[in-house]
Amino acid sequence: MRQLTNWYPLTAILCLCLSSYAAAAYTPRNPSTSLPSFYQQATPARSAFSRLRDGIIRSIWAVPCDQQAKVSGANTISAGPNAPPSTLLARYGGDVVLRFNIGSAEEASALAEAVNVLFLDVWEFNSEWVDIRLSKDVVPSLLGLLPSSLQHAHTPLMHDLAQAIFESYPSLAFEDPSPSDHDGHRPFSPLLQSSENTDTTNIFFREYQPLSVIIPWMRLLRSLFPTHVRMINVGVSYEGRDIPALRVGVHPTNSEKPKGPRKTIVITGGSHAREWISTSSVNYIAYSFITAYGKSKEMTTLLEKFDWVFIPTLNPDGYVYTWENDRLWRKNRQQTSLRFCRGVDLDHSYDFAWDRESSSANNPCSESFAGEGPFQGVEARRFANWARNETQNNNVSIVAFVDFHSYSQQILYPYSYTCAQTPPTLENLEELAIGLAKAIRLTDGGEAYGVTAACEGSVIDTPTSKSAKQEGLRATMESGGGSALDWFYHELNVKYAYQIKLRDTGSYGFLLPSKNIVPTGKEAFAAVKYMGNFLLGNKGIEIEEGEEEKAPGRKEEENWQRKMSREETGQVEDGSNADDDEDGEWEMDFELRRRRKR
Repeated sequence: MRQLTNWYPLTAILCLCLSSYAAAAYTPRNPSTSLPSFYQQATPARSAFSRLRDGIIRSIWAVPCDQQAKVSGANTISAGPNAPPSTLLARYGGDVVLRFNIGSAEEASALAEAVNVLFLDVWEFNSEWVDIRLSKDVVPSLLGLLPSSLQHAHTPLMHDLAQAIFESYPSLAFEDPSPSDHDGHRPFSPLLQSSENTDTTNIFFREYQPLSVIIPWMRLLRSLFPTHVRMINVGVSYEGRDIPALRVGVHPTNSEKPKGPRKTIVITGGSHAREWISTSSVNYIAYSFITAYGKSKEMTTLLEKFDWVFIPTLNPDGYVYTWENDRLWRKNRQQTSLRFCRGVDLDHSYDFAWDRESSSANNPCSESFAGEGPFQGVEARRFANWARNETQNNNVSIVAFVDFHSYSQQILYPYSYTCAQTPPTLENLEELAIGLAKAIRLTDGGEAYGVTAACEGSVIDTPTSKSAKQEGLRATMESGGGSALDWFYHELNVKYAYQIKLRDTGSYGFLLPSKNIVPTGKEAFAAVKYMGNFLLGNKGIEIEEGEEEKAPGRKEEENWQRKMSREETGQVEDGSNADDDEDGEWEMDFELRRRRKR
């Protein structure tokens, strides 16, 4: 199997030959296993390439004809006023997202190998589960490659993927511009309209916005707030689009003090095109910072002490493609060695710890294809060149880097490429990461976010013994090498570098409904603001005069100090902390203390 996954086709003919070889090497354990009724729903017409791929898979793994009929179905999908258009049904109507519950390293390895063989789209994973998107027709083939323990260890997350995709677009995305226009080929034309699912008067955040709206909106902010907002480009994409950013900050004049490097915090989103919530969250943070200047003492201080660079989408080509063609596109859009498999995963393309040996590095059709060499991803290379030029030639010191992604609600710190190496500033990274999670949780309706090393988010970590973990006995679902997180931390010496995976935990995945834009944006804003205060030495807690009642964190902070004092002096009595224990408010802070003692 390992030999198979390390050799990939250069032409469609070789692809067929290798598939035939796979048939001889892999015999399904039980291809006739009956499927749940969920997979027996109707399957709409698919693209020619999808039909070819699925046909090859069915012939190789010998799915019985009666089962093919069950999976394919002969029923028609009912159409209604809120049903997806035929274009979405043709592309996604036969797809399903499955969550596999993982109980051992052997199960994780078998699943990872099957994913590579069948070229499946892994949405997300952690130490307990893996979410995979695939055609219902391919489900029997996948189950045939898995051990018996995984045959029934999966559940469908989305019963109608096409409908979920349809609902993620603005409500006018698929409407005809006029009663007389029925050509069906009109490109998306966003119209900002009022909506019921918002708690803000800013219509920009009521729906997800395409790049054709985001860029004019950024220019408008620059025009409205020229004292502290500049619009810049951090590079040019493969297809020639600018990678726009907003540089926000105020430089107070003080001739008595020499000017050192300007401390700068870089906030990015949209490295993976389909993660729309990351793009909208970066925009929400930028808007919140820009409009708070001069109105909030705390925010004014942050803009005077730091420059903030907000980059909504590092992958503009891919982002545009998700609006115009494929909502679930992940990579950029550059050409690869295989003409029919475009795109490089930008977050595996950086030159630090780029993984030459990973299967994705050799397979252009993989969703996590890292390129044929480091920095082959055009946007990643140009963004890195911009960052290095800023620090070397423009008197800039990048003191923090946050890369927003989705989904799974995690705060990840270096390293991503391995768990065998410990970052030299581990204690500082953990301290701030736990503070970020706390700031998110304390927002109105804030969700709980986990905190862990990024390497533990790219593997299924099943060993329990310390020696096993040191030996690296881990089953890798996806290589963690070549990440922006590790590159900024190691190559640019950015002391605080994080990847934050936003809402949710799998109910909607990348298709988070637009009603979550503002709540998620508020969580992201709270985390970034906390980071700024932390870097100022305020540990994220700074209350303006007359606003004590608006700062829920102060009471909890005082409780925490009292609790730590009692613990250190041994004065904790039974029942004295009953309220605190029931609350569980400081569970993550205790975790930090435990890690320090480890």
